[in-house]
Amino acid sequence: MAMGITESITLAASLVFALPLGVFALTTLLDGNTFLGAVLLVVAVLMVVLPRRLTTPADVPAAVAEKAVGKAVKVPDEDEE
Repeated sequence: MAMGITESITLAASLVFALPLGVFALTTLLDGNTFLGAVLLVVAVLMVVLPRRLTTPADVPAAVAEKAVGKAVKVPDEDEE
């Protein structure tokens, strides 16, 4: 599925905060503080993954409308023309 402009901007905003945290987490891991480094690395990954995977209350009407349109409007096959 292709990303729209809004999704691209949201991903870029997440990466602005997650990348420095991830670099700090890797540095902390390499310095020997494994617990803090691992926790920070998990937080950095979740900062990028969760906004793409979670369904927020704002996403529900769009998902319902998409399903309703999919059931109501049938796209004709190329063979039927």
